[in-house]
Parts: sequence; C-alpha cells; structure tokens
Amino acid sequence: MKAEKAAPRRAGAQEKHDRILKAAVKIFARHGFHNSKISQIAKEAGVADGTIYLYFKNKDDVLISLFEEKLTEAIDRLKELLDGIDAPEQRFRAFIRNYVLYMDENKELAEVISVELRQSNKFMKEYVPIKFGEFLNLVSNLIRDCKDQGVFRTSVPPGIIKRSIFGALDEMVLYMVLDPHPKYDAEEIADALAEFFLEGLKKHPSSGQ
Repeated sequence: MKAEKAAPRRAGAQEKHDRILKAAVKIFARHGFHNSKISQIAKEAGVADGTIYLYFKNKDDVLISLFEEKLTEAIDRLKELLDGIDAPEQRFRAFIRNYVLYMDENKELAEVISVELRQSNKFMKEYVPIKFGEFLNLVSNLIRDCKDQGVFRTSVPPGIIKRSIFGALDEMVLYMVLDPHPKYDAEEIADALAEFFLEGLKKHPSSGQ
C-alpha cells in the first residue's frame, strides 16, 4: 500500500521539477539570467514561489541543474544515434551534425547554455564539470576511434582536439543565437565544421602520422 502511494508522489515531484526547469529556460532566455527572478520562474511553471526552493537552493542552482540535465539528454541522444553507426568518420560527422541541429531546434536552451550560463559567477567558479566531462569523453572516444581506424593522424594530442571541437561548436551555436539573420543555416554550419575537423586531422599517407 505504501509503495503504491509513494510512486504517484515521486512521479508528481519529477513532473513538477521538469516543469520548473522548462520554465527557467524560457525566463532566462527572455530576461537574461541576472534580470530573472525566482518568482517569474514560479509563475511560468505554475507553482508557488516557495515550491522552487523544495527542488533548488537558489537561482544559480536552477541554472546549473538545467545545464546538467539538458546535457544529460543531449549525451543520451548522441549515444543512441552513434550506436547505430559503424564507420568512425561517419560517426564523427553524425555527432557534429546532431549536436548543431539539436541546438538549432532548441533556440531558447541554446541561448541559455551559450550566453546566460556565463553570467553565473557560481557556475564559472564552483561548477564541478561531471556531465561536461562525460560529454568531452564522448568526443574523446570518437577521436580515438578515428585514430585507431587510421582516419586521424596521431601527432595531435586528443585533449587539444576535443576542447577545440567543443570550442568550435560553442562558438557556432553562439553565432546562431546572437545573429538575427545568420548567413549560414544549421545544416551548413554542421557540415562545414565536420569537414573542417576531418580534413584538418586526417592522416597524411606520406608521413604515416
């Protein structure tokens, strides 16, 4: 009996938690992180102000939780996609393309991650990059597979490559968010980035590296 009653409560709590984060994306994108208020998030989510504090310590905690959970969703989506692709070069292209298109489809989320996240001093100083580290590990695995299969040369350190790839992705998402009339659409950006890294990192037959 107790277990049967507990399950709906847990489900209800999770639904409310998700609703708060969804509302936070809209409010942070609409007003900016610094100008947003907990009361605005609560109103958008359809809950009392005090309810927010049952799930999150403060506004910074909402932002950090939002980043972690949305990055988890992106990682899961990317892993599922990549599991169905064998060729390392195609896996690399699919990763770049899927990430860029996902951000393009979720413009408010992209704005929060690429712009507003940097406005939180707590995030910049205290964030422990657990999920971000997992994301970079996913990139590292793609790089390793390309090296093992002879697609990429071995002379460039993987740590530099993976952060360069994320930096390029982050910069292009920022471009898509901030430019009201971008010259390039998401598909063009994704294809160009994939080509840029694949051609730049390809193994040279003459050198063997």
